[in-house]
Amino acid sequence: MTYLQFGYVRYALIVGVLIALCSSLLGVTLVLKRFSYIGDGLSHVAFGAMAVAGVLHLSNNMLLVLPVTMICAILLLRPGRNARIKGDAAIAMISVGALAVGYLLLNIFKSSGNLAGDVCTTLFGSMSILTLRPAEVWLCFGLSIAVIILFLFFYNRIFAVTFDEDFARATGTKADAYNLLIATVIAVIIVLAMNLVGSLLISALIIFPAMSAMRVFKSFRSVTVCSAVLSVCCALAGLLISILAGTPTGSTIVAADIAAFLVCCGIAKLQRRTVS
Repeated sequence: MTYLQFGYVRYALIVGVLIALCSSLLGVTLVLKRFSYIGDGLSHVAFGAMAVAGVLHLSNNMLLVLPVTMICAILLLRPGRNARIKGDAAIAMISVGALAVGYLLLNIFKSSGNLAGDVCTTLFGSMSILTLRPAEVWLCFGLSIAVIILFLFFYNRIFAVTFDEDFARATGTKADAYNLLIATVIAVIIVLAMNLVGSLLISALIIFPAMSAMRVFKSFRSVTVCSAVLSVCCALAGLLISILAGTPTGSTIVAADIAAFLVCCGIAKLQRRTVS
C-alpha cells in the first residue's frame, strides 16, 4: 500500500495498535469489576486537565494531564465501602464536572480562533493521530510497553483481584495495592487513547472488545486473548478505512468495534444452537 510510504501513517498504525492492545487488556478487568463506565469518567477528567494545560500554555500537556488522571483513577478505584459517595455517583460527578469546567476554561481563555474545532478534535479524536510527532510516538511506545509488561507480570494477581477481592485478601494478596496498580494503568491508557479516539469514545475502545470476547469465550485467559486480537484488528481496520475514506479516525474505529461485537453475538447464537 502506497500510504505506508508516509511516516505519519506508519506512526499512526504503530500507536493505534499499541493503544488498542493496552485498552483491551484492562478492559476485561473493568467489565468484570463493574467499572465499565470509569473510562468515560476519566476521559472527561483528562479533557478538563488538557484545558487547564492549554490555559497555562504548557508545551507538554502530558505533564499535567497524566498525573491528574492518575489521581482521579486512584480515588475512584480505591476501596469504597466507607465512602460517602459511592462509585457510580462519584464517576458521574467527576465526569460531568471536569467536562464542564474544561469547556468553560476553553471559552474564557481562548487560545485559538477555532474553539469548536479544537473541542471537536479533543472529544472525538478527529485525525489528530495522523499528526503525531516522533517524540510523541516514542512516549506512547514506552508507556504502552510498560503497561503490557505490568499486566503480564502481575497477571495472576490481577486475575485474583478481578474475580474475588475478599478471597484474594484472605489468601494474603495485597488487593489494595493491585487496585492501585489497575487504577494507574487505566489512567495511562485513557491519556494515550485520547489521541486515537478522543475523550468521548474511549469507553468504546475499552468495553467493546471485552464484551465481544465474552460472547464467544468463558475463561478469563481466553477472553483476554480474544479481546486483544479483536481490539488490534478493529483498530487497524478503522485506521486504514479512515485514511482511505477520509472519515474521522475515532468514530471509524468504534464502528469497526461495533461490527465485531455484532459478529461475535452471531457466533454465540450459532454456538447455542449447536449445543442444543
